[in-house]
Amino acid sequence: MGVMNIQQFLAVFEEWYKSLKVVKANGGPANGTIATTLILLERLKDDYNLDFDNHVAPGGAQIKGASGSAVATILKKFGEIRPFAKEGGRTNRGGQGDIRPLFKSLVSLELENYSVSDRNEVLSQFQQYLVERIRDFHNRQKIKLVFDPKLSTWQIIYNLLKEAREEGKAGFVAQHLVGAKLQLRFPQIPISNESASTADLPTNRQGDFLIGNTVFHVTIAPMQAVFEKCLDNLSQGFKVYLLIPDAKLAAARQLGEQFCFGQIAVESLESFLSQNIDEISVFSDKNLKSSLISLIEIYNERVDAVEIDKSLMIELPSNLS
Repeated sequence: MGVMNIQQFLAVFEEWYKSLKVVKANGGPANGTIATTLILLERLKDDYNLDFDNHVAPGGAQIKGASGSAVATILKKFGEIRPFAKEGGRTNRGGQGDIRPLFKSLVSLELENYSVSDRNEVLSQFQQYLVERIRDFHNRQKIKLVFDPKLSTWQIIYNLLKEAREEGKAGFVAQHLVGAKLQLRFPQIPISNESASTADLPTNRQGDFLIGNTVFHVTIAPMQAVFEKCLDNLSQGFKVYLLIPDAKLAAARQLGEQFCFGQIAVESLESFLSQNIDEISVFSDKNLKSSLISLIEIYNERVDAVEIDKSLMIELPSNLS
């Protein structure tokens, strides 16, 4: 099979990919759709059956063999070991509607007329194309920290959270910054590290973090539900910190008084983070740089460990690194 033929096949595959709906948060198609396609292409290497329903598990909702571990195995073959689509497309119900048109395109390519090795080479090229898109996803621009030594630490943290808010990532960044701050301040204590996307899921966790007998809740939008969680914590004998953006502080303190009768500490994220950084720096400009570097490095390690979206990581500026 000539190289030109593979390029023609790739052009058809790329046309299908570009027809997929773009998910704003991803900057591309749904992760589940990409994961499912990787698995289906792998299945076609062993069983080149273009009847799509042949690859659907009983019940019709899932693709046979779809799992996060199956996706990870395929990605590893292409040298990509970063986590991607932990569910492996199993929960992406819209994925079948996205992928069925691809199978129609494959019918037109008539790959069944080629040898198994040549056909599988084409399928591997299709997978390689998807792996490159996954790398694009992982390598998206990180959040930028701007360090101006003339600014207060409070203002530096405020500007960082503002940047995250403008990119729609404030909730994620706030949670992981608090986790990094606690880890930096208490290196001898294990600080839990959960994906921020699990924050709204039913869990047995008392809050975002638990140190001693104090629960920490981190939110950028303090609604009634979080105060109800605080009340539940109080009933179990915990002390409670509620950390929210400075702009929401006055209103949140009123709600805290209304719902929790002054029994919880409501503090601004900016103050909670910056004051501790200043204390760790012994209120010295000379030490501030190294403290900020340590905070961001710990933050990035924590994000890298639990978040699929690596664009949540923070880029250290050249005048700080």
